Amino acid sequence: MSDATSRPHIRIRPAGADGLGRWGELWEFRDVLVMLAARDIKLRYKQTALGVLWVILQPLVAGIIFAVIFGRLAGLPSGGRPYLLFVFAGLLAWNLFAGVLQRAGNSLVGESKLITKVYFPRLLIPGAAAAAALVDYAVSLGVMAVLLAWHGVWPGWWLALLPVVTLLTLALAVGISLWVSALNVRYRDFMYALPFLIQVWMYASPVVYGLDLIPVHWRGVFALNPLVGIIEGNRVALLGGGPDVLPLLLFPTLAAVVALVSGAYFFRRVERSFADNL
Repeated sequence: MSDATSRPHIRIRPAGADGLGRWGELWEFRDVLVMLAARDIKLRYKQTALGVLWVILQPLVAGIIFAVIFGRLAGLPSGGRPYLLFVFAGLLAWNLFAGVLQRAGNSLVGESKLITKVYFPRLLIPGAAAAAALVDYAVSLGVMAVLLAWHGVWPGWWLALLPVVTLLTLALAVGISLWVSALNVRYRDFMYALPFLIQVWMYASPVVYGLDLIPVHWRGVFALNPLVGIIEGNRVALLGGGPDVLPLLLFPTLAAVVALVSGAYFFRRVERSFADNL
């Protein structure tokens, strides 16, 4: 009988686990992405009386409450635009970012049974969560279109900026969520810290207020929050504006690229341990 140490060993691990991975396999498993995203959307509104109406009511009710409290009672400036449109445009970008971060950040723990049974690119799990959040964003964007028509506001050619801002928002949120979801597998503290972080981040971002309230000498520091440029860019894209917003998009672009590349690299480096820790 041969010694156990002399027997051949076969180690099975995901392709490219030592780097960014073989990205072609994401395309090979695209059906899994579609299936996971469709399932997330169905489960979110299964056995609910209002169904997809919740996607409409949540940002709309929040926008109306903010408009009454901060627009009418507090009298915060909105750059001469209706405050409901002002705050709703900010909420659109913020809800997309927070929705992707919340869902994708906890997605691996929620799919523990699936991860421990079969192999497929684990990147598809936070990707499917982001796709489901994007569907909610599309519905809310329809509500925004109705509000714009009601108030007779047309952004003009600035509307072409909207896909750019949306892509930046997705890239930043997915990049951060790759870090959070991977770390959440080993340290469940992130599951409890994430809602608190999102809440604090919202008030540190110009969702219910504009840059006019920030002293000029502090705006450079304030703009280091990448959500500042994203939210202001979303407002300009939907409500019209001027070229002053374009420099604000430079830092969010850099932050999104760094977060996405570093998040994907870290995710693939620790991917092999997911099944053991779940």
